[in-house]
Amino acid sequence: MKTKLTLTVQKEVIESAKRIAKERNVSVSRLFEEVFEEDTVQPILSEKQKAARRFLKNFEERQPIQALEKSDKELIGEHIKKKYG
Repeated sequence: MKTKLTLTVQKEVIESAKRIAKERNVSVSRLFEEVFEEDTVQPILSEKQKAARRFLKNFEERQPIQALEKSDKELIGEHIKKKYG
């Protein structure tokens, strides 16, 4: 349930909050919610930062690529043989 909250803060803080919210494409209310959503204070992330976190998490969860069966030297040698006989 959403409830209205009135805060009394320095004018500069309000301006800063509005600027940060605009940069992150969220409302000041959402910015406030993101900070205090959980019991611990969380960093405020932009949509790009959230996407980057999701990408890195996905990347970390993937299985490592299996090593090539041939070394770089062998692959280069085969390429040279194919190209120059």
